[in-house]
Amino acid sequence: MSKLSDFIITNPQVVNFEELKHVIATAAKNGVLQIEMDIKPDYRNTPRNWAWVLEDVFIRGEV
Repeated sequence: MSKLSDFIITNPQVVNFEELKHVIATAAKNGVLQIEMDIKPDYRNTPRNWAWVLEDVFIRGEV
């Protein structure tokens, strides 16, 4: 299981929530099977329903 915090740490070039969505979609396409929403992303444009949004992106494998 991959953790959201790991994606954030290993992708320091990501500076907003939209870019994070692309990272998560790419991970899903590359075979990551599960993701744990262990932290809230600390970006200015992180929506209140961030976990639902990232889960949807992960399941669909696209933004």
